[in-house]
Amino acid sequence: MLYFPVGAQSRKALILLPGEKWWGGAVTEGQRAPFQAGYSLDLNDGNRGNQAAPLLVSSSGRYVWSEQPFEFTVGKDSLILSKYRDSIFLGQAGHTLAEAYRGASSRFFPASGKMPDSLLILRPQYNTWIELIYDQNQSDILKYAHAIVDAGFPPGVFMIDDNWFDSYGRFAFRKDRFPDARDMIRQLHKMGFKVMVWVSPFISPDNETFREAEAQRIILYDNKGHDTLRWQYAEDPALIHWWNGYSALLDFTNPAAVRWFDAKLHSMVDEYGIDGFKLDAGDTEFYPSTTVAYRKVNSNEQCMLWGMFGLEYPLNEYRAMWKRGGQPLAERLRDKSHTFEDLQKLIPHTLLAGLLGYPFVCPDMIGGGDFASFTGNKLINQDLIVRSAQCQALLPMMQFSVAPWRVLDSVHLAAVREAVALRMRFTPLLMQLAGDAARSGVPVVRSLEYVFPHQGLENIKDEFMLGDAYLVAPLLTASSSRKIIFPEGRWKDAEAHVFNGPGIKEWNTPLNKLPYFERIR
Repeated sequence: MLYFPVGAQSRKALILLPGEKWWGGAVTEGQRAPFQAGYSLDLNDGNRGNQAAPLLVSSSGRYVWSEQPFEFTVGKDSLILSKYRDSIFLGQAGHTLAEAYRGASSRFFPASGKMPDSLLILRPQYNTWIELIYDQNQSDILKYAHAIVDAGFPPGVFMIDDNWFDSYGRFAFRKDRFPDARDMIRQLHKMGFKVMVWVSPFISPDNETFREAEAQRIILYDNKGHDTLRWQYAEDPALIHWWNGYSALLDFTNPAAVRWFDAKLHSMVDEYGIDGFKLDAGDTEFYPSTTVAYRKVNSNEQCMLWGMFGLEYPLNEYRAMWKRGGQPLAERLRDKSHTFEDLQKLIPHTLLAGLLGYPFVCPDMIGGGDFASFTGNKLINQDLIVRSAQCQALLPMMQFSVAPWRVLDSVHLAAVREAVALRMRFTPLLMQLAGDAARSGVPVVRSLEYVFPHQGLENIKDEFMLGDAYLVAPLLTASSSRKIIFPEGRWKDAEAHVFNGPGIKEWNTPLNKLPYFERIR
């Protein structure tokens, strides 16, 4: 183990080993990994709207870690580390990508031994966002839930998304849209669902909740242009610009803020019977240097503290995260558009999340979670919905939002049902692998380079391994066929045909088929 202390220049160049490739940094950069010469990323700039960590791992068994963010640049012959705020550690843990990851994770973010609520993995999830957007209401939520069951889909985790309250920071269902929220939750439970609700650390300004939070000094303050202003003397609450306007923001460096927020959520558990929470926002960009906190930390650390809060709730979901690898947190990929281009990012983003210590990954919503893709009478690509469902079927989690029974014809709906049925057959293996991840930190799904090192497979981004036993190759384009790359070994498809690797095959992929292959030992 080598380490490079912070100095006046805080810059170090590591000579690349022959053929060495690097992964890490930010999940949203997964489609660019392994990083090519000329690639650069400054983790001081934030979490990139998704999970991130101060970690790099290489195909030659090396890893880079720091407790604070840093910038890295891939050169032709070197990896340049700069702008680091704490010591950089360089380790060698064998000679493969898997060994590099296991070495880094065991030393710096060991597995907790716990996993999030198993229902997140055992059944598909259902989120009300795309169907209702900001019009969350009791009547339509119950209609959506009944439609899930009536369409033959198994009940699982049911997520009520943003705007079930009358203002941010309020933790009561608004009466004009939810005349009897407790009874609504009771009915959802009776149908077999566990219920989550969307929450964030924001508080709408100029209402009683804001005044309560201001009186208790549990929000961020504006430094009014004075970088050295101390928290005790800060007077003006900071109003943060985010995607829903301007709001005050809870300061999780203050233990009183953590207690206040936890009490509010527990009051919902007691009052309504809520089972868990989708903890949105928390991105580094919402903690600018112009704010004053109870304890002086950087924006990455504020994001990390938001992530730590969810450990109190086994039924959780996060999108923004910093340096919480090895923890029992469900991590959703950031919103994807309803395009094949974004569908093709699901696998590399999921794989990179696993390499950053986040194995319990939800690959966004089937067909895309960017609501703008579904408004204004935009056309729905039915094939894309099917291929998205198939891609998620053997990933750690599977989440619906746009209702397939509403937007698909009978042929496409049947294909989605087949994808769900396939997942249900694989849930014993998925649960076994999730348990392994909880105990050891090893990813549930793995890149071909991770399982078959040094076979020239490092750039494969449209296939993945489920554990070490199954090769999965979804169709991610508008075509009806694709090339499948087989690593060394013998492989058996769903019809018991055997193929020998290494090799490449052109594979016809009917609408209702997900190509997957069992490794024959």
